[in-house]
Amino acid sequence: MTESGEARTSASEPIRVLIVDDHELIRRSLALALAAEPDIEVVGEASDGQEAVELADRLMPDVALMDVRMPRQDGIEAAKGIKASVPSTRIIMLTVSDEEEDLFEAIKAGATGYLLKDVQINDVPAAVRGVHEGQSLINPAMAAKLISEFQNMSRKESERPPQLPVPRLTDREMEVLRLVAKGMNNREIAKQLFISENTVKNHVRNILDKLQLHSRMEAVVYAVRERMLEIT
Repeated sequence: MTESGEARTSASEPIRVLIVDDHELIRRSLALALAAEPDIEVVGEASDGQEAVELADRLMPDVALMDVRMPRQDGIEAAKGIKASVPSTRIIMLTVSDEEEDLFEAIKAGATGYLLKDVQINDVPAAVRGVHEGQSLINPAMAAKLISEFQNMSRKESERPPQLPVPRLTDREMEVLRLVAKGMNNREIAKQLFISENTVKNHVRNILDKLQLHSRMEAVVYAVRERMLEIT
């Protein structure tokens, strides 16, 4: 699978996107930006989390762009509902907050990406393509906050015995997982380990298969919780 949106258009169907935000102006801005892209199709819009879960179940989007703070049901709970009914949907959380707790809860709920609402609107299509291709969308500042939360969680979990036998990862898979935990993308990991990006993708896929998880950051959360990985 290519990283290029143009190449992707000729090879497969457009990326199906669901937009979820309680502010109509934000929904319209996102929809207009995405509709201009030939490889992206906006298949639905929702104004709260409950409606988002219902639409996702019916429309089966590839990517959901979802606000964190919404009436009736917030984005965190909606993300859990969407991942339960449509596990293949990649979720990008949209928020004005970069608080550690919000970020951590979003990742635990199954979000693959996390965008602040001050992001340039022209950057959103690339973000959609990135998460659809399997990348985690967390900038370095957020990665640092996430590592801080991992450290706190690791301390809290230090006295808890493992509940089940932990799947064994290879030494190389553990190396990849440590670099994912530092917020690195596939290209950066490949450069660090002197391997190809495709090899990194294969390692990430094997890690998720072994741990029976859906996203890179879920794997990091699991590994810290089960004391497979120490974040320093």
